[in-house]
Amino acid sequence: MKLILYSKPGCHLCEGLQEKLEQIHTIELEIRDITMREDWFQAYQYEIPVLYLEETMLPRPSPRSTVQQLESMLQKYMSSNA
Repeated sequence: MKLILYSKPGCHLCEGLQEKLEQIHTIELEIRDITMREDWFQAYQYEIPVLYLEETMLPRPSPRSTVQQLESMLQKYMSSNA
């Protein structure tokens, strides 16, 4: 399962989510820094962290979500996209 995380340096919510996602070994995580492209910045500057599974934007998980809760949420979306 490949996830894309739109983030930016210094975003504590982004860093926390990235840290948790990196603990889920069944996913491939791509981090996109929105400060590197103007179109990403315009689209996500007020929304980060933003997660995509394939071409589907996922709801933002709570910062209090555990790794297990994140994994469960991702499995739900993965099975509905299959």
